[in-house]
Amino acid sequence: MVIDSRLKAVYDGKSGTDPEHQRMVDQLTASFGPAQAKALLDGACTLVYMYMNWLRSAFEQHEEDVVEHVVPSLVATMRMMPRTFRPEVIPMMAGLLIAAGTGLSPTLWRAQYGQWTEAEMNPLEAMAVLLAEYINRISGNGNDFATKLVTEALSKLDQD
Repeated sequence: MVIDSRLKAVYDGKSGTDPEHQRMVDQLTASFGPAQAKALLDGACTLVYMYMNWLRSAFEQHEEDVVEHVVPSLVATMRMMPRTFRPEVIPMMAGLLIAAGTGLSPTLWRAQYGQWTEAEMNPLEAMAVLLAEYINRISGNGNDFATKLVTEALSKLDQD
């Protein structure tokens, strides 16, 4: 939901975050205990994995490499957003993209480098938004294609 609402704000040309929406998100995350916070991080990493997996499949159909095309583009975008992506977090985010793009679990890949830091939370969310926007752009199927990918995956899980 957070990724979808961020994308809608981008597509609607809104800069910044809606204060009411941000207050609700902050209130929700403040109520989380350690288990819920870990689940939220795992969920963000799962989104990154799902998006990179879809992109890998799409690029392989054209005999191209997802890492070669997606990572440089997203790293360049991250570098243009210094308030969201401080220079020191970009290598971690790029590594996470590469791990997911090569079929590795981002959660397990990240675990080798210790606990997530507070400074990495906003960049992780922003990276998931950037990936979703990238998918929407290249799919040519509208501004909600990435959201539909996740919704369809969740629907399949419910059916199983």
